[in-house]
Amino acid sequence: MRTEKERLLALTRRHFFKGCGVGVGKAALASLLGSNLLAAEAPEIRSPTTPRAPHYAPKAKNVIFLFMAGGPSQLEMFDYKPKLSELDGQNTPASVLEGKRFAFMGSFTENTPKLLGPRKKFARYGQSGKWVSEALPHTARVVDDLAFISTVAAENFNHAPAKILMNTGSTRFGRPSMGSWVGYGIGSESQDLPGFVVLQSGPRGPRGGALNWGAGFLPSAYQGTPFQSGGEPILNLAGPAGFGAARQRAALGAIRDLNEQRFDTTGDPEIASRISSYEMAYRMQTSGPELIDLSAESKETLEMYGAEPGARSFGNNCLLARRLVERGVRFVQLYHTDWDHHGGPTENLTKSFPARCKEIDQPCAALVRDLKQRGLLEDTLVVWGGEFGRTPMGEVRETVGRNHHIDAFTMWFAGAGIRPGHTIGKTDELGFDPVEDRVEIHDVQATILHLLGLDHTKLTYKFQGRDFRLTDVGGNRIEKLLA
Repeated sequence: MRTEKERLLALTRRHFFKGCGVGVGKAALASLLGSNLLAAEAPEIRSPTTPRAPHYAPKAKNVIFLFMAGGPSQLEMFDYKPKLSELDGQNTPASVLEGKRFAFMGSFTENTPKLLGPRKKFARYGQSGKWVSEALPHTARVVDDLAFISTVAAENFNHAPAKILMNTGSTRFGRPSMGSWVGYGIGSESQDLPGFVVLQSGPRGPRGGALNWGAGFLPSAYQGTPFQSGGEPILNLAGPAGFGAARQRAALGAIRDLNEQRFDTTGDPEIASRISSYEMAYRMQTSGPELIDLSAESKETLEMYGAEPGARSFGNNCLLARRLVERGVRFVQLYHTDWDHHGGPTENLTKSFPARCKEIDQPCAALVRDLKQRGLLEDTLVVWGGEFGRTPMGEVRETVGRNHHIDAFTMWFAGAGIRPGHTIGKTDELGFDPVEDRVEIHDVQATILHLLGLDHTKLTYKFQGRDFRLTDVGGNRIEKLLA
């Protein structure tokens, strides 16, 4: 232990100024800073989701991402291949398979896989003459409002990492999701609802789960908030019985005071996130139930979406998505699962695939039409797609199906800043590889950010000594997609 003399000898000028409560040190500091600054109260903690200016004028204010989890077959929906029909049942040329890897290699290496012609009839629709299959009669009627990309390419043929790539820009778990990056970049216009909301439908959640909408190393205020489409929008949102509004407000005030004191000491952004989440949850006790009360919608609107108040369905979620962007929510992502149609007893192109198409066809078309007639499509970007597509070859299974395909699959876009009524990219006559305009996942992400007024190369966050971004070290705007 040091003696008192040793302790005093170790003191520096910094120690003196820090410990001198009313002496010359603080008097000199007061003179330098000015009495007004010292008398001012500590600045109020700013909510992490407060709207911020983008890098440049945006075309879009909000995004609705319709995510078809499992890999929908582009060859039964949008990428019409008459040559594939002609060669149905024939051996796949070895040159097509050379150097390729698939999710289930055994079914392709033990026997030469057979080409599988489309199991749906196609026709042209709209002034654009877009080929659409009979599985999507409602979508076919809005094709002139949509822009298609037929040549999107992924990096991984397994569901979880492929979904993570589409949503976070990396196959590695733990990176921030696209909705989180958007919230970090420009915040949200809604102060009564989260800036990033996730809606789910189908028999199970998407592979990868919450990693698809997590905030990663960004402050947790930017992570996606899963909503339910019926009942309580968020579980445990209501206060316990006997805990009235006044008592709850007092408790939240005390918690906020304690958090603010700690924030003043540490500056930890997670404390600001915690304060924001408590306040948001309190406001959502009113805004949440009002949001999901679809009885306020007209009979015509409910019928257009195929929505039913109180039900849990993709149709209800599409209508909720419109109501969310009306209320200023920045990023809404809908997951509809069970698109993995290999040809098993319950995952095939003969029964399961048509059922999934029927579930999403009418609501998707209704969403585009509804946004357009309300003037919301002008500043809302709608994106449709999955993590990858399906192969032109079938698999040897109980029924008819296709394997995972990452080299070319279809996505469509509508709304703010999009050039509607045309198709970007072209695949070969079998629908296997791009022959024009190959588009990478990072290109899609860069374009979505661009439409929101964000330069993907400048939207960065320093973590573990390096600057990270959604598009990693790649990504280019898809200029042909833009109006």
